[in-house]
Formats: sequence, structure tokens, C-alpha cells
Amino acid sequence: MSNLNSDTRIERDSMGELAVPAAALYGAQTQRAVNNFPVSGQTMPEAFIRSLVLAKAAAARANVDLEQILPAQGDAIVAACQQLLSEDFMQHFPVDVFQTGSGTSSNMNANEVIATLATRVLGETINPNDHVNCGQSSNDIIPTTIHVSAAIEVSEKLLPALGHLLEVLCNKSLAVQPYVKTGRTHLMDAMPVRMSQVLDGWAQQIQANIQLLTGLLPALQALAQGGTAVGTGINAHPRFAELFCQELNALTGRQFTPGGNFFALIGSQDTAVALSGQLKTVAVSLMKIANDLRWMNSGPLAGLSEIELEALQPGSSIMPGKVNPVIPEATAMVAAQVIGNDAAIAVAGQSGNFELNVMLPVIAHNLLGSIELLANVSRLLADRAIASFKVNEPKLKEALGRNPILVTALNPLIGYQKAAEIAKKAYREGRPIIDVAEEMTELGRAELEQLLNPERLTEGGL
Repeated sequence: MSNLNSDTRIERDSMGELAVPAAALYGAQTQRAVNNFPVSGQTMPEAFIRSLVLAKAAAARANVDLEQILPAQGDAIVAACQQLLSEDFMQHFPVDVFQTGSGTSSNMNANEVIATLATRVLGETINPNDHVNCGQSSNDIIPTTIHVSAAIEVSEKLLPALGHLLEVLCNKSLAVQPYVKTGRTHLMDAMPVRMSQVLDGWAQQIQANIQLLTGLLPALQALAQGGTAVGTGINAHPRFAELFCQELNALTGRQFTPGGNFFALIGSQDTAVALSGQLKTVAVSLMKIANDLRWMNSGPLAGLSEIELEALQPGSSIMPGKVNPVIPEATAMVAAQVIGNDAAIAVAGQSGNFELNVMLPVIAHNLLGSIELLANVSRLLADRAIASFKVNEPKLKEALGRNPILVTALNPLIGYQKAAEIAKKAYREGRPIIDVAEEMTELGRAELEQLLNPERLTEGGL
């Protein structure tokens, strides 16, 4: 290393010399990637880099135990990783998401930064390849980091957020249980339902998503580490995968295990694709809930106006007094983005060419982006839309009283055809169904009141 000027220094790698910013912790390979990939201006997600640094610390500890590096070298690497994780470290990781498909640039970025800090700690040279990357390849550490970061983010952010949404839905269901509303199929009036039944349906969607995401965690926690370049484990100690997972578990508190087949975990990204598919399902569930809320809130005069969402901000720059359903709209946009992310991940998952998938960075970026978006918007939807909406009971009762479809309850007594005639006449004349039914059948008023009681009709049966 030698000085070029006050702003840069010269670093060397296997391809020769390169000028690097003087204050940068990284070296030549990172700088080459910065120069080569001025694509999006987006770097790898913080959660990914954090997990990559944790993986480097776990690898160093395992390599010390296996006598692949000296204890002092391992301690210095671990100390460097701890230093990075204790500060705002993203400035040291400038490589664009759209880089080499193996993520080698991000791996070497981490190796170089950690090596620089570890060298300062030890007072002797720590090599990015020989020491920090010992027993590893980009081809197994990057797939490993995808799994690790996704498992942590799902467990610590998304599942708690969905759990919170589920709790809010259940509590709100109890609160709105007395209210009965017109059900709708095809956006058209249908038989009545309790407001609580609507929310219970939403809650079941979220509960199912929680169960399915939880079921994916064991596969996410099975790691490629130990397969090195092509899955054979060349240049890694035979026990490296086992000890790496033990050390990583000590650092993260999770239960990571060596994958059953390194070739599958390096050559494909099927688990990431499966997780993305489940994230898409969460997005679809949230979209359904958000759209139901928007419809129920529509109005206040010309729409359904069954509920009133919390007023959060002015809704128009030109129409005074207008208030819009901004949280459901934000939720719908998140859902759209996650569905788009899933499409990109599905395409990337197909790029397992022989022994390596070559779209790993974009899989990591989109997968972690989807997890973060869903976690954040789930809490917003719970707290600023569902927990706080008010029920417009007079509007509910007005619609129920005029709903001709209530005549469905009379089908077992008067038959479908007669019931249809009553419904059409009630609709045509704008009259309550009970009045028309009393005129056109031999059923008495008291019996009709019992048969057409909206609350009783929400209980099902004959």
C-alpha cells in the first residue's frame, strides 16, 4: 500500500493496483465493484450486511476451534465484527445490489472491511481471503446469509407484526360483535353478517399466514455454509459446517443447522422462492383487508359509509374537508410491491445454472425488502385503521331494512320462485321486504319478523 494523494491510497489485488478513497475501510476488490456497477444507487439491505458480518464472526470462531487460523487472528476478526455491528456500518458497504450474481463483490467488501479493522486490533496483517474468508466461498456464504437474514427478519420483525395485527383484529371483533351489516357477494347485496364475522375472517387469514411462515423457518435455518465453491466443501474443514452453525447459534440465539445437501442450497434458491411466495400470500391477505376497509369506509354520503376510519390527514389539495383512507391505500401499495418483488425472485430463482444460482443479490434485496414492508405496514394497518375505526350503526340498519335479499330466509317455506317475486317487487317499489312478504304470503307479521330478523340470519341454519 502506498499514498497516491491526500484523498486516495493505492491498494492491490490479484488484478493489479487501484486507487481507493484514503478513509475507506475496504480495499481494491470493493472499489472495483463500486466502479463496475453504478446501476441503481441501492446497496444491499442492512439486515443482509448485519447477517453477513455475524456469519464472518461465526466462521472465525469455528476456524479457531478447528486450528485453521490462529486464536489471535480469530479474536481480532470477531472484535472487528463486533465493532462494525456496534456502529453505523452501512457507509462501509457501498456495493450496488445489481452486481456479480454470486454476490462475490459484497462478500469481498465484508472481507476487506473486517480485515482492515482486525489488522488494527491485532497490529499484524489479517488477510481478507486467507483469514476472514477461511473455509468459505462467496458461493456458500451469500446463500447462507440470505437464509440467516431472512430467518432473523421473519422471526424478529414480521411474525411479531402479524401477531400484533391478529391480536388487534380479535379485540376489534369482540368490540363490534353487536353490529349486523349487509353482506355482499359480487359487490351486490347478500345475506346479513355480523361485523365480528367479517373481522374473524380477516383474523383467520392472518393466523394462517403466521402458521405457514412459521412452517418455513426450519428450511430457512438450514444453511449452505460448508459447501464452498460448488457444493463439495473443497478447502473447508470437514467439521466446519457443524461448528459454524454452533457459533452462529450462539451469536443469534437461533437454531441454524448445516443443510442436508449443499449442492441444492448453492445451485438453487428454492427456499427463498418459497418464502417469497408466502410473503406474496401475506400481501394478498392484507390487500383484501385493506380493500374491504376502503369499501366499508366509502362515502360519507354517496358510498357505503358503514364505518369511519380514523382521520389522519387532509385528503385533497383542492377539495376542503375531504379525508381519504390513507392507511389502507398504503397497505395496498405495499401489497403491490411485494407481489412485484415475488415475480423478480421467481425469475431469479430460475437462474441456478449448474452449481450456482447467479442472481443471489437481487433475491436478497427483494426478499428482505418484502419482509420489512409487510412488517411495517401490518402494524400501521392494525393501529391506525382497524383498532380505531368507528361503526356507523344507523347506516347499517338502514341498508338492512331495505335489503330484499333477506327473503332468502323464506325459501324453505315458500320456495325460490315465490321468494324471487317478493324480492323483485320490494326492490322495484323501494319497500321493506317484510311488508311485501306479508302481502304476498300467508305468513303472519310476527312470524315474518322472526324469520327475517337480521341477527338470527347471521347464525345460519334453517
